[in-house]
Amino acid sequence: MIIPKTREEIELMRESALIVSKTLGMIASEIKPGVTTLYLDKLAETFIRDHGAEPAFLGMYGFPNSLCMSPNAQVVHGIPNNTPLQEGDVISVDCGALKNGFYGDHAYSFEIGEVAPEVKKLLQVTKESLYVGIREFRAGNRVEDVGNAIQKYTEAHGYGVVRELVGHGLGRKMHEEPEMPNYGKRGRGKLFVEGMVVAIEPMINMGTRNIKQLKDGWTILTADGKPSAHFEHDVALIDGKPELLSTFAYIYKALGIESTEEDEFRKQPLVL
Repeated sequence: MIIPKTREEIELMRESALIVSKTLGMIASEIKPGVTTLYLDKLAETFIRDHGAEPAFLGMYGFPNSLCMSPNAQVVHGIPNNTPLQEGDVISVDCGALKNGFYGDHAYSFEIGEVAPEVKKLLQVTKESLYVGIREFRAGNRVEDVGNAIQKYTEAHGYGVVRELVGHGLGRKMHEEPEMPNYGKRGRGKLFVEGMVVAIEPMINMGTRNIKQLKDGWTILTADGKPSAHFEHDVALIDGKPELLSTFAYIYKALGIESTEEDEFRKQPLVL
């Protein structure tokens, strides 16, 4: 059952989402060749707690860390370790925070130094597909309208859309109804309702859409070993239109990137 949120609850969720956004912005300043994902994980845990929240992933379903860190051919749910990042790597950093009884949960795929042009394009197209999907999250539409838009956009570039992993509703639980697949047929799935909040998160592979899982029980890999990209935003349906609760602005500030990509999904300018 979809659980709509009141305006007051949505504002609490925005606070949780922005803690995640700030955490990812802090990571953006620290992530570089030679740094280990375990070091970044510890930084994130401290940062989240210092901002009055709890690391949402730590211990959830038995996950051992605060961040899911998934480099290169890892799609999602990678476990931080002591292997240094290398020039040319790409890595999905997925983060969650719990504050005031509500969850924030979103992700960004980072380039480590200079990456290959074809990998840079994969990240660009995947991030663009996130906003293509968000535009379909509006009154009168259904779940698979979002997935269909993401699927069409990414498959047009020859990429594989992961089927087994999906976005989700968000609220007092990390995973609420509805599931938000990144594929589908228009006009199918649950009808969007005012006040609902979802995490939309394209997981797109450079090659095959097929995946496999490591024996650690968590890490998901592309079946062909080619790179994968993952971007995620928390979005509320307010007055029938999508409004971002999360932001990549803190990441962009750290990396010196100018962007207006989020502007259409905000009623008021974001104050950093």
